[in-house]
Amino acid sequence: MTIANAVNKLVVIAVQDAKGTIAAVNAASAQYLRFLKFSQNQTNETYTSNEMRPDKQIGDVNIGPQDCPGSLNGELTPGTYELFEAAILRKDFVTGEVSQANSDITAAATTGAGATFTSASTATFITDGLKIGDVIQFTGFAEASTDARANNDHNFLITALEEKVITGLFIDGVPVVAKAESAAVTATVVGMKSWVPATAHLEEWFTTEVLYSDVDLSEVFWDGKVSSMSVKVPATGIPTIDFSLMALQMTPKGTAASPYFTTPPAAITTTEAVHSGKAIVLVSGVEQLLATGIDFEITGNTKAAGAVIGTNVKSGLFDGRVEVKGNLSILFEDDTLAGYYRAGTEVSISVVLPVSDAADADFVAFTIPVAKLTGSAKEGDAEIVQSIPFTAKYNSAGDDGTTLTVNTLATTISMQDSTLS
Repeated sequence: MTIANAVNKLVVIAVQDAKGTIAAVNAASAQYLRFLKFSQNQTNETYTSNEMRPDKQIGDVNIGPQDCPGSLNGELTPGTYELFEAAILRKDFVTGEVSQANSDITAAATTGAGATFTSASTATFITDGLKIGDVIQFTGFAEASTDARANNDHNFLITALEEKVITGLFIDGVPVVAKAESAAVTATVVGMKSWVPATAHLEEWFTTEVLYSDVDLSEVFWDGKVSSMSVKVPATGIPTIDFSLMALQMTPKGTAASPYFTTPPAAITTTEAVHSGKAIVLVSGVEQLLATGIDFEITGNTKAAGAVIGTNVKSGLFDGRVEVKGNLSILFEDDTLAGYYRAGTEVSISVVLPVSDAADADFVAFTIPVAKLTGSAKEGDAEIVQSIPFTAKYNSAGDDGTTLTVNTLATTISMQDSTLS
């Protein structure tokens, strides 16, 4: 007798063409998932008869409407959960913007790995589509007469942006090579971005197969949605990403019909996990060097419709408002963040999570253009740690990423993944 072993469980996801249409067995989007833990099950309401009977026992039990809740716990790795991330943000990832080539850029150091890149007259960085919170790479810095090639292909986080000036810092902590460059220099937003848009929201439906390969059985959940995503970044260990799932239907597949996806899905990704030790956290453009952790959750407030007569399958899953809430833990050194909380000051929050300390390391980055800090508890048995909860709000001063008139996006949160193309 073979008993299913957790290490042999496989999970495949695929995008459906529409609600009510299970993904095809040869769906091009089918992908094996990486996970620490994955669970999805069918549950049903149950109804017990309340008849008063002479035998003084329960006479009947009925099975009612079903739900198919699920959860995925994974390590945060670039390029792995693109479909789920786009679904919760309600926008497909789009290619990062590229500036025009400018032959009048002066690179100057500020503090540490901080720098400015200033155009004498030709640059139009905002019009080109760059935004605060973008991680960019420069190309075009030349060897003569000062060798500034180290500025090329070097991840740089934008913390302030004007039409002719980019301000920020190099992620790996290496200072800029100062130079007035006469060669043509271009700034490129690395990889792809997604964000919660103000209009034209993506509504994605998924089919998920949980395959117990050692016993040749599977359960296929369909008409599914992603209802939340949470990211946890500790000071030590591997940052994690978790998803909550919902589905309307489950179809079991026996030995003769398992696996459901007959065309082999795409293999799991092979990207490295991001690294807390090389991460950076900024509040209003200031790097928080004493941060001990940050976590946040994006909730879609998705709810299942009520039951209808004649079927145990509910009629739909309905999206609500996207909410972003989180918490920053930081060693207590001064009153700056607590002061923001007491004054109700709006702040921006950026988090960049690279996989290594290489200048061009792959990374995942998140930017919240506008947030309110909602507390400032302080405690500890040795060093005192502040716990700073925050709630993101819609950045009405931003643009849609197409009109390109200001230096921020009209969104609650945006995400950038360097490995996507």
